[in-house]
Amino acid sequence: MRVRLEETGEMFRVTNCRSDMTVRELKEELDLMVGIPFNLQRLQYLDQGILMDDATLKFHDVVPGGIISLCIWHYDGWTELVLASVEGDLSKLSSLGITEDSFYRTANSEHFKGKKWQNWASQRAFVALYITSHRGHSDAVQYLLEHGANCLSKSPVGRTALHVAAAMGHLDCISLLLDSGASINDKDAKGETPISIARRLNRKQSERRMFLIQWMAKSGIKGSVDRAAKVLQRAKAASGSKKKVKP
Repeated sequence: MRVRLEETGEMFRVTNCRSDMTVRELKEELDLMVGIPFNLQRLQYLDQGILMDDATLKFHDVVPGGIISLCIWHYDGWTELVLASVEGDLSKLSSLGITEDSFYRTANSEHFKGKKWQNWASQRAFVALYITSHRGHSDAVQYLLEHGANCLSKSPVGRTALHVAAAMGHLDCISLLLDSGASINDKDAKGETPISIARRLNRKQSERRMFLIQWMAKSGIKGSVDRAAKVLQRAKAASGSKKKVKP
């Protein structure tokens, strides 16, 4: 089955669909594979209205090879933010309410103050970080992290930006997120961690990068990942040599 993100025209293939799969389950999968947080997704099929979360694909007569439309909820400025994040456009992102000192307002947020405003801005910053990490826009990821986006925030299904960066194999984004304190052991609602997702999707370089950066942090090794890889390789070789000479 294919899913088209209507706002951008991007097409995504979803391979593990079943007729008894619920719309909610599909949206949870798209949260990872399309990089759009669960709560911003609106799914439609053919001329039907919005697909309800608890209904199955069979109930909506979705056929193998069919195309489901994924739209972003058109409220509170989310569409503009999603598009700017997909593009990795820093000039647009910086003006769309992702920092507490932003002058950007929507009809919903114009009266927000204090903690309520902070929560609203931080949620927008997280969504931007999530999508840019999924798309591999490392410059935008760095900008967002430097301007307060929280790498430990999670989508409604428990995924961090590191989960999607690992799923898509974006090594630069993985490094930036880990350097900012992201964890390779954070579990989503399905119990999957960024490193287990990388392993499941055969993203070997992602898995190796996360392992190396974690090993560097635990070992107190500073410098590049390439240097750490050489140090680890020498350590393994030395360990293997010791085992061979044992009586």
